[in-house]
Amino acid sequence: MDADRSLDCTGLVCPLPVLRARKVLSGMAPGQVLAVSASDPAAPRDFEAFCAAAGHVLLGREDRDGVFGFRIRRGG
Repeated sequence: MDADRSLDCTGLVCPLPVLRARKVLSGMAPGQVLAVSASDPAAPRDFEAFCAAAGHVLLGREDRDGVFGFRIRRGG
């Protein structure tokens, strides 16, 4: 599945990756997908909690050599 937008948050620490993702998602239409890359070790837990609280769907997560990739579908 292709993403509608992408966001590189590598090198940023909590809470910046989630805050930047929230800002990008707010400008997207419901159902669109955002791909995020982040290197903060707390990012997996942070993005799971963020998606659950904000009504977005965490479609998937990858871990490649310390860089996490997330695919988030914007909720309605």
